[in-house]
Amino acid sequence: MRTLYILIAVCLLGIQSLTAQQRFPSSGTITFEKTINMHAYINKRIKERPDDGMSKQFFESWRNSNPQFKRLNAKLSFAANRTLFTPMPDPGAQDFMSNSPGVYQANLIYTDLTTGLYTCQKQVYGDNMLINDTARAIQWKITSETREIAGYQCRRANAIVMDSIYVVAFYTDQIHVSGGPESFTGLPGMILGIALPHDNVTWFATNVDLTSVPATSIVPPKKGMPVTAAGMKEKIKSVWGNNGGSYIWWLLL
Repeated sequence: MRTLYILIAVCLLGIQSLTAQQRFPSSGTITFEKTINMHAYINKRIKERPDDGMSKQFFESWRNSNPQFKRLNAKLSFAANRTLFTPMPDPGAQDFMSNSPGVYQANLIYTDLTTGLYTCQKQVYGDNMLINDTARAIQWKITSETREIAGYQCRRANAIVMDSIYVVAFYTDQIHVSGGPESFTGLPGMILGIALPHDNVTWFATNVDLTSVPATSIVPPKKGMPVTAAGMKEKIKSVWGNNGGSYIWWLLL
């Protein structure tokens, strides 16, 4: 009889553990879709060069012969309070716009949410840069607005990053990991949606797979020229000066 009681207790503990894991998962893989309004992106580029008639004509020609929206996919793996954001190959036709900052998606980002450190392998005009630094501290303001994303109820939060970039995020407290796509973190749950309303780009989760991911697979990238975030900023400004407009902050995002 005592053996039976022990077996029942073990089974109950196992069920409770499984239920907790299902209710508050801490490991899995999320597929994100990045959507860029290319026509709005082109219009902004034209406004940045009001005196460049040739560029205007070139941009307008591209806009009139290409779809309004470009979509790219990426996966966010998470385990042991660490995340790895990995872009997926662009299946679309490649042209000069495909490599424009804000359009292409080449940031491979590892974040340790416990230490607050991150490593980003970033491609800047063909060169791989490896940024090792502290994760961006974002001052989020949580609102009462909610919406459903990929089957999860999410709450809205707003913030300003890099002094002037307005960000809208939607996070779920059903996944107790403070990660998100790209370099967006710091909310009390997983970020499943990001929008930059004034910059015509969004990242939204399309699928959440809670199959456990080995923690040993969540490791920082190692390929590239080591640099800090501040050093990266100085390098970009040394090339662009003050004439890069939104190109600069896209490269720093």
